[in-house]
Amino acid sequence: MAEKSKIVYTWTDEAPMLATHSFLPIVQAFAKTADVEIVPKDISLSGRILANFPQYLKEDQKVEDALAELGQLATQPEANIIKLPNISASVPQLTAAIAELQKHGYAVPNYPAEPKDEKEEEIRSAYAKVLGSAVNPVLREGNSDRRAPRAVKNYAKANPHRMGEWSSDSKTKVAHMSKGDFYGTEKSVTVSKDGQYQIIFKGSDGSEQTLKSLAPLKEGEIIDSSVMNLNALKGFVADAIAEAKAAGVLLSAHLKATMMKISDPIIFGAIVQTYFKDVFEKYADVFKEQDINPNFGLATLFEKIKGLPQEAEIKAD
Repeated sequence: MAEKSKIVYTWTDEAPMLATHSFLPIVQAFAKTADVEIVPKDISLSGRILANFPQYLKEDQKVEDALAELGQLATQPEANIIKLPNISASVPQLTAAIAELQKHGYAVPNYPAEPKDEKEEEIRSAYAKVLGSAVNPVLREGNSDRRAPRAVKNYAKANPHRMGEWSSDSKTKVAHMSKGDFYGTEKSVTVSKDGQYQIIFKGSDGSEQTLKSLAPLKEGEIIDSSVMNLNALKGFVADAIAEAKAAGVLLSAHLKATMMKISDPIIFGAIVQTYFKDVFEKYADVFKEQDINPNFGLATLFEKIKGLPQEAEIKAD
């Protein structure tokens, strides 16, 4: 007897979550008439956290690593996966999910933002697999083909979207740094022979920190690097804020912190700290005592000052 055809239907945690769950019985009902089995797989943020930390869970709490399983399936010609929208988790979303799981009796470890020992380094590395766009690269094998079908292209050509009137006196402006950013400091080199490289940060006080340990390089490969000057960034942000206020326009910063996991949270933190410069300076000691990191945004800040004598004063400022 031939094996029944299967379609994998992914449980996720992105909106519209209710529609995702309520639509499943409908899909199953239609597929059943064609003798096709619909197999749900949990690749939600909470599901991925549990799958990465089985050693912390009771036997009846352990779950399969559905994402790893689907990653293998995606390489097979018979793969048929309905991947619904999923969260590209930021650190605040991750910590909120961890707290919720712990509240429900799952003893998963806390996320160590600044690891203090080897064990915390291992925990942080395990959580790194959950952060950001963890799902799409696995199911797409690192690729994404989003070309529009020919019929859609032809319709768009025959029915072009009519733009509104663009006024020449529009105040809209895209602000960008002119120096000290990744673009201005970028350097590339073609490797002349096989070798190794490492990345070391050298502080102005003479201290050194290894950011990346020795890794191989092959002849003919291109290695590229650039740096962002944090003071230059903060100066640029301050100027942009002042310019937006003077022009009476909305100020908006666009970042992809879930994909650019290292750089964008720091850039975001610099924007938050610059926008609320007076507050961060006035309450510097309180924020240091509460271990408040601007990279995590205002929600985390409000959570950490909750119940403090200065809470109302800080919010008022």
